[in-house]
Amino acid sequence: MTIEDAEHQMATRLYQNTARVHFNQHTQKDARLGKRIIYGGHIISLAHMISYDGLENALRILAFNSGAHANPTVAGDTLYAFTDVIERVELGREDLGALRLRLLGVKNQDPSLEHFEIKTRDPESGRERYPSNLVLDLDYTVLIPKRP
Repeated sequence: MTIEDAEHQMATRLYQNTARVHFNQHTQKDARLGKRIIYGGHIISLAHMISYDGLENALRILAFNSGAHANPTVAGDTLYAFTDVIERVELGREDLGALRLRLLGVKNQDPSLEHFEIKTRDPESGRERYPSNLVLDLDYTVLIPKRP
């Protein structure tokens, strides 16, 4: 899904987020990216929407375990997303269980067509870091019904 300025502006207004990085092109034209950034809740919503296959039965989010808005996006970037099941959690019930999920958002590279590294090593520091096209890494747990 290619991200458009108009959609981002409308969503950010609905979230009542007035941060300059989202709204003020006058100040952002001199910033690092030269444009208003699209970050946070809008990216989570889009990534969740386009990676939802097979998780339609999730009843509720039980926990956000960790997460990172690893890199910003701007209008014109194309977002790809996918969800990996990290763990099945037994709750001691016959009708309900939980799934620990990892939602990843990637810009301008289709991870289903090209090899994609979630983390890379910085050659100078040796520290792990996200590649510049990974924009979201969200680890969360959902409540889900079990099959009879």
